[in-house]
Amino acid sequence: MNRRRFLAAAGVSGTVGLAGCLDALGFGRQSSPYAPPLVEDRPDAVYYPTHVEGMKSFGTATDGPYKCALTYSYPHRFWLLTSNPDDPTNKVGIRSEDSMHVMPVVWHEETGVVPPAANPSVEFALADGDESVPSVSPWPMLSQPMGVHFGDNVALPRNGDYTATVRVAFGSTKRTGALADAPDAAEFAFEFTYLAERVDTIAYRTLDDAGERGAVEPMQMDVPVNQLAPPAELPGSLVGTGTSGDADVAVVVADDAARFGGRESERYLAVSPRTPYNRFPLPLASVSATATTGGETVHDGPLTATLDPELGYHYGAPVADAPDEVAVSFDAPPQVARHEGYETAFLDMPTVSV
Repeated sequence: MNRRRFLAAAGVSGTVGLAGCLDALGFGRQSSPYAPPLVEDRPDAVYYPTHVEGMKSFGTATDGPYKCALTYSYPHRFWLLTSNPDDPTNKVGIRSEDSMHVMPVVWHEETGVVPPAANPSVEFALADGDESVPSVSPWPMLSQPMGVHFGDNVALPRNGDYTATVRVAFGSTKRTGALADAPDAAEFAFEFTYLAERVDTIAYRTLDDAGERGAVEPMQMDVPVNQLAPPAELPGSLVGTGTSGDADVAVVVADDAARFGGRESERYLAVSPRTPYNRFPLPLASVSATATTGGETVHDGPLTATLDPELGYHYGAPVADAPDEVAVSFDAPPQVARHEGYETAFLDMPTVSV
């Protein structure tokens, strides 16, 4: 199972333990009780999904300053971004062999920050070692209950005792503050018992307002949810806010550019795009800005993706002086997979001026 799998993924199919019942009811292998039909005429914006699912955990583990919870839920349909502007997303359906949607949640324990841009892998093994078990490289994903996380569907061969090794490399995202000296990688070990019937007890509910603009509240979990501060509460001076592709965009200027790699005489320009309603960060985009003060350009070029304990995940650059006007361009939209309710938003993101 790897990142090429989505090319062969077909429509939604039955889930483990229920396929026989579904066949008897006439559903065959082309539908899933956990994936109701999508709403027609979905808006090009954030909308309420057809349903909301809970999750469970196989426990937590620690490696240095990082903690990891290995969580799981029902197998999910989700959407990957493509390079085709006429068809920007590709749906990954639920396969008949998929047993669960696995989601390793990693966070920096001191700050509670969840790095939204990383390269995790999950290697499974049966404790008795008599069958091969697929490993996964979970996608960075965006969902309304969980925000930014990593997830993928996995097909475990049977009920039984397993081990799982989660490895995370935090990539090239610039890190500042207490995050700057944290290790670039972490590894976590888990032992757990998988039971298909236990997955079937996870909470599940459908929504009456599916398809309407809005978002469900983040779920209450024992792991951090990566929400950004409201624009007025971000550290620094707020230049302004705007919207692009249904994303809220906040622009602030901090006095201390030195801690972001600039000179003490410089200011720091930070652009903070986030989802409406829940203020989740939008990582892995290509963002640039033209900033002017009194008609004079103080920055014109790309911004660097940065993870900061106070500003959260944002895009920034040192500037010679505090700008009074900033035009933010999204050269590429956030390259994260989308759960239902987000798959039609944050795709066509025009320049926004604040």
